[in-house]
Amino acid sequence: MITETRHIRCSQTSRWRRFDNTPYAIFRSLNLQVSIGVLSFSMLSLSSVENVTAQENLKENKLQEYSLEEVEVSASRSPLSELEAARPVIVLSRKDISARAIHSINDLLKYVVGVDVRQRSGFGVQTDISVRGGTFDQITILLNGVNINVASTGHLSADFPVAISDIERIEIIEGSASRVFGTQSLTGAINIVTKVNAHSGADIRLMGGQYGLVNGGASVNFTGEKLKQQISSNLGRSDGAVDNSDYLQRKGYYQGQLQTKPVDINWQAGVSSKDFGANTFYTAAFSNQYEETRRYISSLKVKSKGKVFQIEPMVYWNRTYDHYVLVRNNPEFYQNYHRMDTYGYSFNTYFNSFLGRTSLGAEVRGETIWSTSLGKPVDEEEQKSVHENGLKYTNHDKRTNYSVFAEHNIVLKKWTFSMGLMANRNTCLGSNWDFYPGMDVSFRPAKKMKLFASWNKGMRLPTFTDLYYKSPTTSGNQNLKAENTRSWSVGTSYLRKMWNMNVEGFYIKGTDMIDWVMYSADDVYHSANFKLDNMGFEVNSAFNLSSAFPQQRFFKNIHAGYNYIYQKRYDDIEIYKSNYAMQYLRHKIEADIDLQFSPKITGKVSYIYKDRMGSYIEYNDLHKSTGELVDYKPYSVVDAKLTYHINAIQLFLEANNIFNVETIDLGNIPQSGRWVRGGLIYHINWNAI
Repeated sequence: MITETRHIRCSQTSRWRRFDNTPYAIFRSLNLQVSIGVLSFSMLSLSSVENVTAQENLKENKLQEYSLEEVEVSASRSPLSELEAARPVIVLSRKDISARAIHSINDLLKYVVGVDVRQRSGFGVQTDISVRGGTFDQITILLNGVNINVASTGHLSADFPVAISDIERIEIIEGSASRVFGTQSLTGAINIVTKVNAHSGADIRLMGGQYGLVNGGASVNFTGEKLKQQISSNLGRSDGAVDNSDYLQRKGYYQGQLQTKPVDINWQAGVSSKDFGANTFYTAAFSNQYEETRRYISSLKVKSKGKVFQIEPMVYWNRTYDHYVLVRNNPEFYQNYHRMDTYGYSFNTYFNSFLGRTSLGAEVRGETIWSTSLGKPVDEEEQKSVHENGLKYTNHDKRTNYSVFAEHNIVLKKWTFSMGLMANRNTCLGSNWDFYPGMDVSFRPAKKMKLFASWNKGMRLPTFTDLYYKSPTTSGNQNLKAENTRSWSVGTSYLRKMWNMNVEGFYIKGTDMIDWVMYSADDVYHSANFKLDNMGFEVNSAFNLSSAFPQQRFFKNIHAGYNYIYQKRYDDIEIYKSNYAMQYLRHKIEADIDLQFSPKITGKVSYIYKDRMGSYIEYNDLHKSTGELVDYKPYSVVDAKLTYHINAIQLFLEANNIFNVETIDLGNIPQSGRWVRGGLIYHINWNAI
């Protein structure tokens, strides 16, 4: 445990493991990996394996959605099934993704009731994602288990190189998870799992809509007996729903998988490029801001197939370029260039014994920044050239993080105990090691019921923006301390054939939490540490209407969720306003219903209600401050999507914010009203040609 506070000083698959008398027990006896990947959060138990026979599956020749007791989830360092895992995991399935009126991962996550998505623009142009009242810097975002966080600023961590069509499922862990995912998992983690098609084929996607929206993409996959490869690309642009919100974004992604008898080898590479008008994104005093980002990711992972002992080494490298302009038509007035490199090496192993399953691992993660403003000044001869305009990166900083992990899981008939520890040392904090333990426990008194509780410690280093950023409206702080949390949660899940419910309460005690604040009305924003606690509860429930009322075929499934958060600050520092940490969602409601108009026509209607705490300084039409603080207003939005399935083609028509409600997630940043669009997806199965 940390005994002293120091300042920053630095310059998937499912595995059947037992045989019993169940309809799917044959898979367990094969000692094979069976890909499921469609476990839906809103339908965790509304479909049952016993309800559909294997003969019906072959006859219909389509993928069914099941609630399988043995689906493995990412709640621990060694794989455990959803039933056995002591900690709950929210899983958004491919089916749930394709049914919604969304075309970016960022937009999808707003439908998770425990996730706060603060959008600056649509289609994932720039979004801040947080959970349980935390900030966008306090979660770990992973792509196929690879940490893709950007240490310069969490604003760019959700800049994904994959299109929504590449996603198989998304796993969400709420609460501190440092002992599983590392130091940045202060309030949670999000793991994006891309799909690998079972057959060779191709997809073509086209979409158009209001505000000059055009979006197109294609993917091609080659699936052999041992080697699987997929490459995809996507291009999108829009004039923007409000002034200076135009964008052009490009994505490219490649992944491969080689399956051999001793090991599986997985690799991926991706690129994301965005140019966008950043209307009042960072300050309402300037409406004509502009930003360009470029991002490259790559990783290689090897996993052995031993029955008792398994090892999994991995190496990864990510690079992010960011060019920000305060006045779009006059870059020389104020602009920044940043280049962020992140590389890592990790090793994880687990083995089984009569005592349970033990996992051991280690990771080295390096973070280096070259910038015109972030970091410490360097001598002229050491400066690096910016990739354009003949400019030089005049500032530089780097840090290296060393982590060692240990975890032990005990799985009994009705109990699961998961105990773990992360030992961590960062070059910014000196030579000492700090320890972050945690424990999760679950009890299954009945087949369809689970009680669970957890306690975990977490930490996060300040971003380079927190430490160094200076602008006409902001001032970083090189004396910031690392954030630390202790997190408790307790809850229950009850799964039935026709309905399910999950209830969880949580308490996150935060020390040295980082926020950007103003101390007076005429002040600039300063990054500073505060003592903040977040507490609340979350309720989710789903009901299978088609099973409960088989005589009707129109209404299929309904899901509803509610999240409540209360925050308490313990210090007596007087502040004028907070910009992030204290602007949390007090209430959030999310509900949706699946509709079946005919065998070929389906629909989905979604509802979201948000009530945000905090306030912002109101600016007038001339982008002059009025000096008045305005509280955030609650709002509700309704989205809908209609899909027509005809052979290998899907036609869709969708709309966000159908009732054209005024919405503000971040002060003075206007959001689009009603946005209607339509398009098609054409799938080519090469095996059927």
